[in-house]
Amino acid sequence: MWFTKNKPEYFIGRRELNRTILLFGLLAGTFFSFGQKSLTLSQAMETGINNYQGIQAKRSYLNASTLLVQDVKNQYLPNLIASIQQDYGTVNGQFGPLLGFGGLGVASSGPVNTSQNWDAAFGALYLINTNWEFFTFGRTRSRIQLAGAAVKKDSASLQQEIFVQQVKIAGAYLNLLAAQKFVQNADANLQRAIAVQQVILARTKTGLNAGVDSSIANAEVSKAKLSLIDAKNITDQFSNQLAQLLNMVPGQFTLDSTFFEKIPAEYNTTYSVEQNPQVKFYQARIDESVVAADYLKKSILPGLNLFGIYQTRGSGFGANYNAANNYPYSKNYFDGIKPVLNNYVAGVAVAWNIASPYKIKQQVKAQRFVTEAYRNEYDLISTQLKDQLLLADSRIQNSLESVKEVPLQYKASADAFMQKTVLFKNGLTNIVEVQLALYALNKAETDKCIAYINVWQALLLKAAASGDIDLFRKQVK
Repeated sequence: MWFTKNKPEYFIGRRELNRTILLFGLLAGTFFSFGQKSLTLSQAMETGINNYQGIQAKRSYLNASTLLVQDVKNQYLPNLIASIQQDYGTVNGQFGPLLGFGGLGVASSGPVNTSQNWDAAFGALYLINTNWEFFTFGRTRSRIQLAGAAVKKDSASLQQEIFVQQVKIAGAYLNLLAAQKFVQNADANLQRAIAVQQVILARTKTGLNAGVDSSIANAEVSKAKLSLIDAKNITDQFSNQLAQLLNMVPGQFTLDSTFFEKIPAEYNTTYSVEQNPQVKFYQARIDESVVAADYLKKSILPGLNLFGIYQTRGSGFGANYNAANNYPYSKNYFDGIKPVLNNYVAGVAVAWNIASPYKIKQQVKAQRFVTEAYRNEYDLISTQLKDQLLLADSRIQNSLESVKEVPLQYKASADAFMQKTVLFKNGLTNIVEVQLALYALNKAETDKCIAYINVWQALLLKAAASGDIDLFRKQVK
């Protein structure tokens, strides 16, 4: 789906030129701003990999998911809370139930008085509290595996983005190279048309040709100029597309023209479709979804907890302070914060939300449907790439046959144009035959560059389908 189709006719005139060049727009590309410096295809690929925002975003996603794996592991560590509390207040007691909601320590209390007592002193509370869910029946391990699966998926996503970007850049490079060649051919065609026009004008002035021949020549020159303008517009379009892929400012620069002089030496690959980075990404999504379903199932399991608390208190109120004898208390700060009495509690607890199986059941089923959807998409991309691989082999063969034929076509067309031009100058043929010879030569020049570019695009198609991008890269500069 990235390459042009071989056609017996590529273009005659402005509309045909426009249609032919558009056939090369199957890969989104852009132009590279290096001033007048030559840019090879390998340089373009490296620049795109380093600069393209989409690849940078994928790298950031991978870095984030990698850090989250360690975060999940850290969640297994026990909670350890240390607290120091120093306060000042009264200690009026009152019979009645109460709940210290959300508190870490026991509420302070004092003697029960029949009336309000405003005696106040300093007090202090020191405690260390720990809670550790040390055994989760596989929940923690499953959560770590889920985080690891996310890392593998993000890594596969990054590799897919790099692979696809290389294919897009290579296709865009070839598209732009062909478009630039079309500009050169259109300009050469214009110069030939002008040369014929000058001959006809000279012969018309001397009465050797009819005035209508001059009109035909003028029309031919105008048509050639319009074709050149169209070629330049399409070249600018491909240049702008390539600039986006390379994250560079569009500008003029010279491409590697050796693609019009040589063909690849190697067309075979040992890669299978399963090794394609795109297929690997879809497989990573399946693996992550399977682990996610397993994690959801294990999330309903109970947990075993170790807990403990050590507490010491200080108070400015004496041990014999009561409603009848409310004098023995001190307002001294240091008397109030000095630890006096200590308590500790330790134990083991098991906690299980018995309603969790009903809550999680539908989530597990939903995740299984997601996994099935991922498998369907995996099968779809695999089938498409296998079909594309067969198409690539067919295109390679057809393109190689075209390369053998275009030199013969070009030589014959050039000889025919030269012959018709000489005959016309000597009054032995008419302008129509010269015009047809001009069309044939222009088409032969176009067919020649298309034939060579089609071979490289067919090889790129095979590399894209198999996932073996080195099959293409090792044969280009």
